[in-house]
Amino acid sequence: MTLYYQDDTVQVTSESIQVEGLTLWLADVSYVWHARGRTTAAQRSRKLGRGVLVLLLSLPPLVAVVCVVSVLGAAAQDRGDWTVALIVIAAFAVGALVLAPFLELPLGWLDRSYERGDRVHELWVRHLGHDILLLSSSDALRFGQIYRAVQRAVEQRGDR
Repeated sequence: MTLYYQDDTVQVTSESIQVEGLTLWLADVSYVWHARGRTTAAQRSRKLGRGVLVLLLSLPPLVAVVCVVSVLGAAAQDRGDWTVALIVIAAFAVGALVLAPFLELPLGWLDRSYERGDRVHELWVRHLGHDILLLSSSDALRFGQIYRAVQRAVEQRGDR
């Protein structure tokens, strides 16, 4: 017996597929496919939160660029008072270096939001002539691993 995938609720082997207590023998599975499920409020709010986070991460650098350009413009008008401009630019550069490590947390949130996905994925199988929804998940990474494991198990079964 070959184990293709296993976690707390799903196990895919060369003999069967088990999902949350339901066991389907691989010999009885004739077709595997996936579909998009209905988007839930959680996925919509995750997508909105992702957009807000990107906006909040983008605003400080844009404000800094506008400030530096305006200070440089003011210094260029005075034709010689570059001291204030250089101090402001140095302060922004030091501030950017000091604040850069704090970007780890929001960028991690952003990365995890993409891993969780923003839509529901459904794994369907044809078992003894009936279409069965085997799994519904918004975790895109986990869904992809399970779907590929089921595909491999069915393909390998067909090669025997």
